[in-house]
Amino acid sequence: MHQKMKGRIQTLSVFLIILFVILTGRLMQIQLISTESFSTKRINLIEKSVEQRTQSLVVEEGRGHFVDRHGKALTHDFYPTVILFPFLKKLDWPKEELASILHVPSYTLERVVESITTPVLLEQNGQAIQLTEKQMQEITDLQFPGIISMVRSFRIDDKKAEHLIGLTSENEREFMNRYEDKIKVDYFSKKTPIGVTGLELAFDEFLLPEGSTKLLYHVDRNGGPLFGLDVRYSAPANPYYPLTIQTSIDREVQQIAEEIVEKAGIKKGGIVLLDIDTNEVLAMVSKPDINWNDPFGDNGTKNYMLERQFPGSVFKTVIAAAAIEKNLVKANRSFDCNLNLYGERGERQGALSFEESFAQSCNYTFASLGYELEQKMPGIIETYASRLGLIEPSGWKGNVFHLRDFKQIPQEETGIIWGDGQRSQKEIAQTSIGQKEVRVTPLAIANMMATIARGGKAMEVKVVKGIHYRTGSPLYEFPSHSLKVEGVSKYTTIKLQHLLREVVQNEKGTGHSFHKLPYAVAGKSGTAETGLRNSNGVPLVNRWFAGYFPFEKPKYALVVVDLETENSRKAMANAFYQMVENIFEKDKHNETLKEGKALLQ
Repeated sequence: MHQKMKGRIQTLSVFLIILFVILTGRLMQIQLISTESFSTKRINLIEKSVEQRTQSLVVEEGRGHFVDRHGKALTHDFYPTVILFPFLKKLDWPKEELASILHVPSYTLERVVESITTPVLLEQNGQAIQLTEKQMQEITDLQFPGIISMVRSFRIDDKKAEHLIGLTSENEREFMNRYEDKIKVDYFSKKTPIGVTGLELAFDEFLLPEGSTKLLYHVDRNGGPLFGLDVRYSAPANPYYPLTIQTSIDREVQQIAEEIVEKAGIKKGGIVLLDIDTNEVLAMVSKPDINWNDPFGDNGTKNYMLERQFPGSVFKTVIAAAAIEKNLVKANRSFDCNLNLYGERGERQGALSFEESFAQSCNYTFASLGYELEQKMPGIIETYASRLGLIEPSGWKGNVFHLRDFKQIPQEETGIIWGDGQRSQKEIAQTSIGQKEVRVTPLAIANMMATIARGGKAMEVKVVKGIHYRTGSPLYEFPSHSLKVEGVSKYTTIKLQHLLREVVQNEKGTGHSFHKLPYAVAGKSGTAETGLRNSNGVPLVNRWFAGYFPFEKPKYALVVVDLETENSRKAMANAFYQMVENIFEKDKHNETLKEGKALLQ
């Protein structure tokens, strides 16, 4: 019995020795051998240990941001503020001096410091305090650890051009599809936010962060400073990043457009405003707004200015162009506009010339001309829709560095003229007045108006002017590109300009309500049936006005569209009227400022 007990003790001793050796070996592996590449996941244990004792404040996330054409912030703003660290509560810190610099009570500062466990931005009225250059220097001169003044990045709450700029989101699968090679770089992870709509998507590769900028300090288990009072500034090694995307948007005009659409009561639809000389987008508004609490819960993320819609009578511009070029319009020719588009009686417009038919939007005239055109040359309606830039996407495209055929507006849809059905006289009549299968984007319509205003020179639409380094120096400037369409003759363009002006000047013209505007407007109205009805059975229509101004020296092309509405044209017309009036006032103000500067020089 004694012998058996002795054997068990020996066995247990050997087991304990082996277990001790294993644990000692494991501990040596963790602390001495595999400290920088522990386990199959190659975990750096030293870094993880430091991370547990490190507190930080992100100064800048590292993703690139957007500004308007004048350099004004659209997504992020940068301004100097003051940051306080929690270890100040353990020190005799200069709260009275700081309070004097910031013009706040010292007890407010003391209360903030006592309540924090991590670094914080000092706020006033719910917003980070914005320092003047003098205040920033005075705080720096305090030279006290834990009180830091520095320029920090802030995401703007008052978002502008939200549909055009777009959204970012964490999407591990999509990140790996796009950037599998980047996962090898230590500042990227599968959870790195990526662009999913708008310019955030189009320029995602330029916007990806090179790493975030942080303020770091180390603490013990009680939250006190572990390695002295030093606060370390951690920033990406590349001083040229993050990049800035300079859009063509004018923030002030964009704000005006957004307020006008909201006030007009347009629930679905929006505005496109182009600078005719450069063919750049100055403002783009789409309704409904994005629900930022649940962006993809409804259709709020859709930019309807880039999606094809039924254009209605705006499309008569295409039929007019083809009819002029094919010499179907004689000076003495008139059309019986007591007939509807099918040649049946029911209208009361009387006999109208071609010019009067365009101004008053006579359906019979354009249904007749469309049928004659298709009989002479099948497919001609689609041909001229293409020549006026309504089919292929009009957004800027080209090679940018290693990116082949880069598109500024990748989500822009193509236009449609014909479906798969037969092209009978009835179908041709409906197509000729912008119904049946005809659908084009508001951006393409705006670009058509800009092309006509320029005398027929078709250009691609730019929404981004350039990409700049963090330092402000240019990385890439987007050149102007011609739109690769055949176009129409100079003679036809001049005739179209005259027709569009008559829509406003003619007393019975569908755009006559705009004739008193301070800028002379040329354009075309449109009302399109959508085939939809509201809950009460009332038909829903698209209401348009597309044009340009001032007529004598065109500067702006403007489209306003109220989509799937049961309302009268009042909302759309008010929005167009207010936009022209506001732009006139803005131009007048800018001209006054220029004259004032000239007098001072």
